[in-house]
Amino acid sequence: MKHWPTKLLHELCEFRHGNTPRKAELRNWGGSFPWVSPKDMRAEIILDSQDHLSPEAIANNRAAIAKKNSLLVVVRSGILAHTFPVAIAGRDVAFNQDLKALRVVSSATTPRYLFRFLQASSAQILTYGTKRGATVHSLQSGFLESLPAPMPSLVEQERIVNLLDEADELRKLSAQADRRTNALIPSLFQEMINENAKKPHDRVKLEQVAEVVSGVAKGRKFNGRQPVEVPYLRVANVQAGYLDLSEIKTIQALPEEVEVLALRKGDVLLTEGGDFDKLGRGAMLEQDLPICIYQNHVFRVRVEQSKLNPVYFAKFLLTGEARGYFLGCAKRTTNLASINMTQLRALPVPLPPLPLQKEFAARVSEVQALQVAQAASHRRLDDLFASILDKAFKGSL
Repeated sequence: MKHWPTKLLHELCEFRHGNTPRKAELRNWGGSFPWVSPKDMRAEIILDSQDHLSPEAIANNRAAIAKKNSLLVVVRSGILAHTFPVAIAGRDVAFNQDLKALRVVSSATTPRYLFRFLQASSAQILTYGTKRGATVHSLQSGFLESLPAPMPSLVEQERIVNLLDEADELRKLSAQADRRTNALIPSLFQEMINENAKKPHDRVKLEQVAEVVSGVAKGRKFNGRQPVEVPYLRVANVQAGYLDLSEIKTIQALPEEVEVLALRKGDVLLTEGGDFDKLGRGAMLEQDLPICIYQNHVFRVRVEQSKLNPVYFAKFLLTGEARGYFLGCAKRTTNLASINMTQLRALPVPLPPLPLQKEFAARVSEVQALQVAQAASHRRLDDLFASILDKAFKGSL
Protein backbone atom coordinates (compact mmCIF):
# COMPACT_ATOMS: atom_id res chain seq x y z
CA MET A 1 0.00 0.00 0.00
CA LYS A 2 1.36 3.39 -0.98
CA HIS A 3 1.34 6.34 1.39
CA TRP A 4 0.47 9.42 -0.62
CA PRO A 5 0.33 12.95 0.79
CA THR A 6 -3.17 14.27 1.40
CA LYS A 7 -4.89 17.61 0.99
CA LEU A 8 -8.21 18.73 2.46
CA LEU A 9 -10.94 19.36 -0.08
CA HIS A 10 -11.15 23.05 0.82
CA GLU A 11 -7.47 23.33 -0.20
CA LEU A 12 -8.29 21.90 -3.60
CA CYS A 13 -11.73 23.33 -4.33
CA GLU A 14 -13.82 26.45 -4.04
CA PHE A 15 -17.15 25.55 -2.41
CA ARG A 16 -20.34 27.29 -3.39
CA HIS A 17 -23.87 27.05 -1.98
CA GLY A 18 -26.92 26.87 -4.21
CA ASN A 19 -30.16 28.81 -4.00
CA THR A 20 -33.72 29.02 -5.34
CA PRO A 21 -34.81 32.18 -7.15
CA ARG A 22 -38.21 33.34 -5.90
CA LYS A 23 -40.86 30.97 -7.23
CA ALA A 24 -43.49 33.73 -6.93
CA GLU A 25 -41.63 35.76 -9.56
CA LEU A 26 -42.64 33.88 -12.68
CA ARG A 27 -40.18 35.84 -14.77
CA ASN A 28 -37.39 33.82 -13.10
CA TRP A 29 -38.64 30.53 -14.56
CA GLY A 30 -39.50 28.76 -17.78
CA GLY A 31 -36.36 29.42 -19.77
CA SER A 32 -33.77 26.89 -20.93
CA PHE A 33 -30.99 27.30 -18.34
CA PRO A 34 -30.75 24.12 -16.18
CA TRP A 35 -31.52 24.50 -12.46
CA VAL A 36 -30.31 21.32 -10.78
CA SER A 37 -31.82 19.80 -7.64
CA PRO A 38 -31.33 16.37 -5.98
CA LYS A 39 -33.92 14.75 -8.27
CA ASP A 40 -31.61 15.46 -11.23
CA MET A 41 -28.55 13.81 -9.65
CA ARG A 42 -28.85 10.46 -11.40
CA ALA A 43 -26.13 10.77 -14.01
CA GLU A 44 -22.37 11.22 -13.84
CA ILE A 45 -22.49 14.19 -16.20
CA ILE A 46 -25.25 16.78 -15.70
CA LEU A 47 -26.30 18.48 -18.93
CA ASP A 48 -29.94 19.24 -18.20
CA SER A 49 -32.55 19.27 -15.44
CA GLN A 50 -36.28 19.03 -14.88
CA ASP A 51 -36.60 22.73 -13.98
CA HIS A 52 -35.16 25.67 -15.90
CA LEU A 53 -34.48 29.34 -15.25
CA SER A 54 -35.11 32.29 -17.53
CA PRO A 55 -32.35 34.38 -19.15
CA GLU A 56 -33.48 37.26 -16.91
CA ALA A 57 -32.84 35.25 -13.73
CA ILE A 58 -29.32 34.46 -14.93
CA ALA A 59 -28.57 37.98 -16.17
CA ASN A 60 -29.66 39.52 -12.87
CA ASN A 61 -27.60 37.08 -10.75
CA ARG A 62 -30.62 35.57 -9.05
CA ALA A 63 -29.14 32.08 -9.25
CA ALA A 64 -26.02 30.30 -8.02
CA ILE A 65 -24.04 29.07 -11.01
CA ALA A 66 -21.74 26.05 -11.12
CA LYS A 67 -19.22 26.41 -13.92
CA LYS A 68 -18.62 23.57 -16.36
CA ASN A 69 -16.53 20.75 -14.79
CA SER A 70 -17.58 21.72 -11.25
CA LEU A 71 -18.51 18.82 -8.99
CA LEU A 72 -22.09 18.80 -7.73
CA VAL A 73 -22.90 17.01 -4.46
CA VAL A 74 -26.16 16.58 -2.56
CA VAL A 75 -25.93 18.02 0.96
CA ARG A 76 -29.59 17.86 2.03
CA SER A 77 -32.16 15.27 0.92
CA GLY A 78 -33.88 12.05 1.90
CA ILE A 79 -31.58 10.45 -0.70
CA LEU A 80 -28.75 10.71 1.84
CA ALA A 81 -30.37 7.90 3.82
CA HIS A 82 -28.81 5.40 1.43
CA THR A 83 -26.55 7.07 -1.14
CA PHE A 84 -24.31 10.10 -1.67
CA PRO A 85 -24.94 11.46 -5.19
CA VAL A 86 -22.05 13.23 -6.88
CA ALA A 87 -21.86 14.41 -10.51
CA ILE A 88 -19.87 16.64 -12.83
CA ALA A 89 -21.46 19.67 -14.47
CA GLY A 90 -21.14 19.06 -18.20
CA ARG A 91 -21.99 22.74 -18.82
CA ASP A 92 -22.68 25.83 -16.73
CA VAL A 93 -25.76 25.09 -14.57
CA ALA A 94 -27.67 26.72 -11.74
CA PHE A 95 -28.33 24.64 -8.64
CA ASN A 96 -30.52 24.77 -5.55
CA GLN A 97 -29.75 25.02 -1.85
CA ASP A 98 -29.76 21.25 -1.36
CA LEU A 99 -26.55 21.01 -3.39
CA LYS A 100 -23.03 22.33 -3.20
CA ALA A 101 -20.72 22.97 -6.12
CA LEU A 102 -16.99 22.25 -5.84
CA ARG A 103 -14.82 24.02 -8.41
CA VAL A 104 -11.29 22.64 -8.57
CA VAL A 105 -8.84 25.53 -8.12
CA SER A 106 -5.65 23.55 -7.45
CA SER A 107 -3.27 22.36 -10.15
CA ALA A 108 -2.56 19.29 -7.99
CA THR A 109 -5.67 17.42 -9.12
CA THR A 110 -8.51 17.18 -11.67
CA PRO A 111 -12.32 17.15 -11.47
CA ARG A 112 -12.49 13.51 -12.71
CA TYR A 113 -10.09 12.34 -10.01
CA LEU A 114 -12.01 14.10 -7.23
CA PHE A 115 -15.28 12.78 -8.68
CA ARG A 116 -14.02 9.21 -8.32
CA PHE A 117 -12.55 9.99 -4.89
CA LEU A 118 -15.93 11.23 -3.64
CA GLN A 119 -17.59 8.10 -5.05
CA ALA A 120 -15.09 5.98 -3.13
CA SER A 121 -15.72 8.02 0.03
CA SER A 122 -19.51 7.64 -0.14
CA ALA A 123 -19.80 5.14 2.74
CA GLN A 124 -17.52 7.24 4.96
CA ILE A 125 -19.46 10.42 4.20
CA LEU A 126 -22.84 8.79 4.91
CA THR A 127 -21.63 7.11 8.12
CA TYR A 128 -19.68 9.94 9.72
CA GLY A 129 -20.77 13.11 7.96
CA THR A 130 -24.55 12.85 7.83
CA LYS A 131 -27.10 14.28 10.27
CA ARG A 132 -30.23 12.16 10.12
CA GLY A 133 -33.67 13.73 10.38
CA ALA A 134 -37.10 12.13 10.36
CA THR A 135 -37.41 12.35 6.57
CA VAL A 136 -34.58 14.61 5.37
CA HIS A 137 -30.89 14.02 6.04
CA SER A 138 -28.09 16.54 5.63
CA LEU A 139 -24.31 16.66 5.64
CA GLN A 140 -22.65 18.15 8.69
CA SER A 141 -21.35 21.66 8.09
CA GLY A 142 -17.68 21.61 7.14
CA PHE A 143 -17.42 17.82 6.84
CA LEU A 144 -16.74 17.77 3.11
CA GLU A 145 -14.43 20.77 3.30
CA SER A 146 -12.21 18.96 5.83
CA LEU A 147 -12.22 15.59 4.05
CA PRO A 148 -8.61 14.54 3.27
CA ALA A 149 -8.02 13.38 -0.30
CA PRO A 150 -4.93 11.33 -1.24
CA MET A 151 -2.76 13.21 -3.72
CA PRO A 152 -0.57 10.98 -5.88
CA SER A 153 1.11 12.46 -8.93
CA LEU A 154 -1.09 13.68 -11.76
CA VAL A 155 0.15 10.76 -13.86
CA GLU A 156 -1.00 8.30 -11.18
CA GLN A 157 -4.31 10.14 -10.80
CA GLU A 158 -4.92 9.77 -14.54
CA ARG A 159 -4.09 6.04 -14.37
CA ILE A 160 -6.59 5.56 -11.53
CA VAL A 161 -9.31 7.49 -13.34
CA ASN A 162 -8.77 5.53 -16.56
CA LEU A 163 -9.00 2.17 -14.73
CA LEU A 164 -12.20 3.23 -13.00
CA ASP A 165 -13.69 4.62 -16.20
CA GLU A 166 -13.01 1.31 -17.97
CA ALA A 167 -14.61 -0.71 -15.16
CA ASP A 168 -17.57 1.66 -15.04
CA GLU A 169 -18.03 1.41 -18.81
CA LEU A 170 -18.38 -2.38 -18.46
CA ARG A 171 -21.14 -1.80 -15.90
CA LYS A 172 -22.92 0.61 -18.22
CA LEU A 173 -22.74 -1.83 -21.14
CA SER A 174 -24.15 -4.53 -18.88
CA ALA A 175 -27.01 -2.26 -17.79
CA GLN A 176 -27.68 -1.41 -21.45
CA ALA A 177 -27.86 -5.13 -22.27
CA ASP A 178 -30.28 -5.60 -19.35
CA ARG A 179 -32.59 -2.91 -20.71
CA ARG A 180 -32.57 -4.47 -24.18
CA THR A 181 -33.31 -7.91 -22.76
CA ASN A 182 -36.17 -6.53 -20.66
CA ALA A 183 -37.72 -5.16 -23.84
CA LEU A 184 -37.67 -8.58 -25.52
CA ILE A 185 -40.81 -10.01 -23.90
CA PRO A 186 -43.13 -7.13 -24.92
CA SER A 187 -41.62 -7.35 -28.41
CA LEU A 188 -42.20 -11.11 -28.48
CA PHE A 189 -45.81 -10.62 -27.47
CA GLN A 190 -46.36 -8.09 -30.23
CA GLU A 191 -44.56 -10.16 -32.85
CA MET A 192 -45.85 -13.64 -32.02
CA ILE A 193 -49.35 -12.91 -30.75
CA ASN A 194 -50.46 -9.77 -32.57
CA GLU A 195 -48.50 -9.26 -35.78
CA ASN A 196 -48.56 -12.89 -36.95
CA ALA A 197 -52.31 -13.30 -36.53
CA LYS A 198 -53.99 -13.74 -39.91
CA LYS A 199 -57.24 -12.58 -38.35
CA PRO A 200 -58.08 -11.05 -34.96
CA HIS A 201 -57.96 -13.59 -32.16
CA ASP A 202 -61.22 -14.60 -30.54
CA ARG A 203 -61.79 -12.89 -27.21
CA VAL A 204 -63.37 -14.54 -24.21
CA LYS A 205 -64.25 -13.25 -20.78
CA LEU A 206 -61.68 -14.27 -18.21
CA GLU A 207 -64.33 -16.15 -16.20
CA GLN A 208 -64.83 -18.48 -19.18
CA VAL A 209 -61.26 -19.78 -19.00
CA ALA A 210 -60.21 -19.20 -15.38
CA GLU A 211 -61.32 -19.21 -11.76
CA VAL A 212 -61.05 -15.81 -10.06
CA VAL A 213 -61.00 -15.75 -6.24
CA SER A 214 -60.35 -12.98 -3.70
CA GLY A 215 -58.32 -13.43 -0.51
CA VAL A 216 -58.77 -12.83 3.23
CA ALA A 217 -58.95 -9.56 5.16
CA LYS A 218 -56.71 -8.67 8.08
CA GLY A 219 -58.04 -8.08 11.57
CA ARG A 220 -61.21 -10.16 11.29
CA LYS A 221 -63.05 -11.57 14.27
CA PHE A 222 -63.44 -15.35 14.28
CA ASN A 223 -66.25 -15.57 16.86
CA GLY A 224 -64.69 -18.36 18.86
CA ARG A 225 -63.43 -20.37 15.89
CA GLN A 226 -59.74 -21.25 15.98
CA PRO A 227 -57.65 -19.64 13.21
CA VAL A 228 -54.14 -20.60 12.16
CA GLU A 229 -51.20 -18.30 11.34
CA VAL A 230 -50.00 -18.66 7.76
CA PRO A 231 -47.81 -16.75 5.29
CA TYR A 232 -49.69 -14.55 2.84
CA LEU A 233 -48.99 -12.32 -0.13
CA ARG A 234 -50.14 -8.71 -0.04
CA VAL A 235 -50.28 -5.87 -2.55
CA ALA A 236 -46.60 -5.01 -1.99
CA ASN A 237 -45.62 -8.52 -3.11
CA VAL A 238 -47.46 -8.22 -6.43
CA GLN A 239 -45.54 -6.03 -8.86
CA ALA A 240 -46.01 -5.45 -12.58
CA GLY A 241 -44.64 -8.58 -14.20
CA TYR A 242 -43.04 -10.20 -11.16
CA LEU A 243 -43.68 -11.21 -7.55
CA ASP A 244 -41.44 -9.70 -4.88
CA LEU A 245 -41.05 -12.53 -2.37
CA SER A 246 -38.26 -10.90 -0.35
CA GLU A 247 -40.63 -10.27 2.59
CA ILE A 248 -43.64 -12.48 3.20
CA LYS A 249 -45.73 -11.64 6.27
CA THR A 250 -48.26 -13.82 8.10
CA ILE A 251 -52.01 -13.56 8.65
CA GLN A 252 -54.69 -15.41 10.59
CA ALA A 253 -57.17 -17.52 8.64
CA LEU A 254 -59.43 -20.48 9.21
CA PRO A 255 -58.06 -23.91 8.21
CA GLU A 256 -60.76 -24.37 5.56
CA GLU A 257 -59.84 -20.96 4.04
CA VAL A 258 -56.20 -21.98 3.88
CA GLU A 259 -57.17 -25.12 2.00
CA VAL A 260 -59.18 -23.17 -0.58
CA LEU A 261 -56.82 -20.19 -0.95
CA ALA A 262 -53.43 -21.94 -0.89
CA LEU A 263 -51.35 -20.74 -3.83
CA ARG A 264 -49.61 -23.01 -6.27
CA LYS A 265 -47.19 -22.64 -9.15
CA GLY A 266 -48.89 -21.12 -12.20
CA ASP A 267 -51.40 -19.00 -10.27
CA VAL A 268 -51.60 -15.41 -11.51
CA LEU A 269 -52.09 -12.72 -8.87
CA LEU A 270 -53.56 -9.26 -9.55
CA THR A 271 -54.06 -6.23 -7.32
CA GLU A 272 -57.47 -4.59 -7.11
CA GLY A 273 -55.99 -1.08 -7.07
CA GLY A 274 -55.09 1.86 -4.86
CA ASP A 275 -52.71 4.27 -6.58
CA PHE A 276 -53.13 4.13 -10.37
CA ASP A 277 -49.94 2.07 -10.76
CA LYS A 278 -51.43 -0.68 -8.56
CA LEU A 279 -54.57 -1.08 -10.66
CA GLY A 280 -54.70 -4.56 -12.20
CA ARG A 281 -51.01 -5.07 -11.54
CA GLY A 282 -50.22 -8.74 -11.93
CA ALA A 283 -47.70 -11.56 -12.19
CA MET A 284 -47.50 -15.34 -12.17
CA LEU A 285 -46.18 -17.44 -9.29
CA GLU A 286 -43.23 -19.23 -10.88
CA GLN A 287 -42.37 -21.56 -8.01
CA ASP A 288 -44.05 -23.78 -5.47
CA LEU A 289 -44.23 -22.17 -2.02
CA PRO A 290 -44.88 -23.73 1.36
CA ILE A 291 -48.52 -23.15 2.34
CA CYS A 292 -49.20 -19.49 1.47
CA ILE A 293 -52.44 -17.58 0.87
CA TYR A 294 -53.19 -13.97 -0.11
CA GLN A 295 -55.06 -10.91 1.14
CA ASN A 296 -58.44 -9.58 0.03
CA HIS A 297 -56.93 -6.73 -2.02
CA VAL A 298 -55.36 -9.36 -4.27
CA PHE A 299 -57.17 -11.61 -6.75
CA ARG A 300 -55.99 -15.10 -7.63
CA VAL A 301 -56.54 -16.21 -11.21
CA ARG A 302 -56.18 -19.96 -11.79
CA VAL A 303 -56.50 -20.60 -15.52
CA GLU A 304 -57.82 -23.67 -17.29
CA GLN A 305 -54.55 -24.70 -18.86
CA SER A 306 -56.30 -26.64 -21.60
CA LYS A 307 -57.52 -23.27 -22.89
CA LEU A 308 -55.25 -20.54 -21.51
CA ASN A 309 -51.53 -20.66 -20.77
CA PRO A 310 -50.73 -18.86 -17.47
CA VAL A 311 -47.45 -17.40 -18.75
CA TYR A 312 -49.22 -15.98 -21.79
CA PHE A 313 -52.01 -14.55 -19.61
CA ALA A 314 -49.56 -12.98 -17.13
CA LYS A 315 -47.73 -11.21 -19.97
CA PHE A 316 -51.03 -10.11 -21.54
CA LEU A 317 -51.70 -8.18 -18.31
CA LEU A 318 -48.71 -5.96 -19.14
CA THR A 319 -50.13 -4.87 -22.51
CA GLY A 320 -51.82 -1.57 -23.25
CA GLU A 321 -55.01 -3.46 -24.05
CA ALA A 322 -55.28 -4.93 -20.55
CA ARG A 323 -54.22 -1.69 -18.86
CA GLY A 324 -56.78 0.24 -20.93
CA TYR A 325 -59.57 -2.13 -19.86
CA PHE A 326 -58.77 -1.75 -16.17
CA LEU A 327 -58.49 2.04 -16.39
CA GLY A 328 -61.73 2.22 -18.36
CA CYS A 329 -63.89 0.29 -15.92
CA ALA A 330 -62.19 1.21 -12.62
CA LYS A 331 -63.91 3.12 -9.88
CA ARG A 332 -61.89 6.33 -9.57
CA THR A 333 -61.28 9.17 -7.17
CA THR A 334 -58.68 11.94 -7.53
CA ASN A 335 -55.65 9.76 -6.83
CA LEU A 336 -57.07 6.24 -6.48
CA ALA A 337 -58.61 3.60 -8.70
CA SER A 338 -59.88 0.08 -8.09
CA ILE A 339 -61.58 -2.82 -9.82
CA ASN A 340 -63.86 -5.45 -8.33
CA MET A 341 -64.03 -9.16 -8.98
CA THR A 342 -66.97 -8.84 -11.38
CA GLN A 343 -64.97 -6.46 -13.57
CA LEU A 344 -61.91 -8.69 -13.49
CA ARG A 345 -63.96 -11.75 -14.44
CA ALA A 346 -65.29 -9.79 -17.42
CA LEU A 347 -61.80 -8.92 -18.70
CA PRO A 348 -61.73 -9.67 -22.48
CA VAL A 349 -58.77 -11.99 -23.10
CA PRO A 350 -57.51 -12.60 -26.66
CA LEU A 351 -57.27 -16.36 -27.14
CA PRO A 352 -54.66 -17.40 -29.72
CA PRO A 353 -54.33 -21.12 -30.49
CA LEU A 354 -52.95 -22.98 -27.48
CA PRO A 355 -49.81 -24.20 -29.32
CA LEU A 356 -48.93 -20.56 -30.07
CA GLN A 357 -49.47 -19.62 -26.41
CA LYS A 358 -47.16 -22.46 -25.36
CA GLU A 359 -44.52 -21.49 -27.90
CA PHE A 360 -44.66 -17.92 -26.57
CA ALA A 361 -44.28 -19.24 -22.99
CA ALA A 362 -41.22 -21.25 -24.02
CA ARG A 363 -39.62 -18.17 -25.57
CA VAL A 364 -40.39 -16.19 -22.40
CA SER A 365 -38.61 -18.90 -20.38
CA GLU A 366 -35.53 -18.51 -22.58
CA VAL A 367 -35.52 -14.75 -22.10
CA GLN A 368 -35.93 -15.11 -18.33
CA ALA A 369 -32.95 -17.49 -18.20
CA LEU A 370 -30.94 -14.85 -20.05
CA GLN A 371 -32.12 -12.20 -17.56
CA VAL A 372 -30.93 -14.35 -14.64
CA ALA A 373 -27.50 -14.82 -16.23
CA GLN A 374 -27.21 -11.12 -17.02
CA ALA A 375 -28.21 -10.16 -13.46
CA ALA A 376 -25.45 -12.38 -12.08
CA SER A 377 -22.95 -10.82 -14.49
CA HIS A 378 -24.13 -7.33 -13.51
CA ARG A 379 -23.60 -8.12 -9.82
CA ARG A 380 -20.07 -9.37 -10.54
CA LEU A 381 -19.26 -6.17 -12.44
CA ASP A 382 -20.67 -4.05 -9.60
CA ASP A 383 -18.49 -5.97 -7.13
CA LEU A 384 -15.46 -5.53 -9.39
CA PHE A 385 -16.05 -1.78 -9.69
CA ALA A 386 -16.51 -1.42 -5.92
CA SER A 387 -13.29 -3.37 -5.29
CA ILE A 388 -11.27 -1.26 -7.73
CA LEU A 389 -12.82 1.93 -6.30
CA ASP A 390 -11.86 0.89 -2.77
CA LYS A 391 -8.29 -0.08 -3.68
CA ALA A 392 -7.64 2.88 -5.97
CA PHE A 393 -7.44 5.52 -3.23
CA LYS A 394 -5.51 3.28 -0.83
CA GLY A 395 -2.67 2.92 -3.32
CA SER A 396 -3.36 -0.81 -3.70
CA LEU A 397 -3.90 -1.00 -7.47
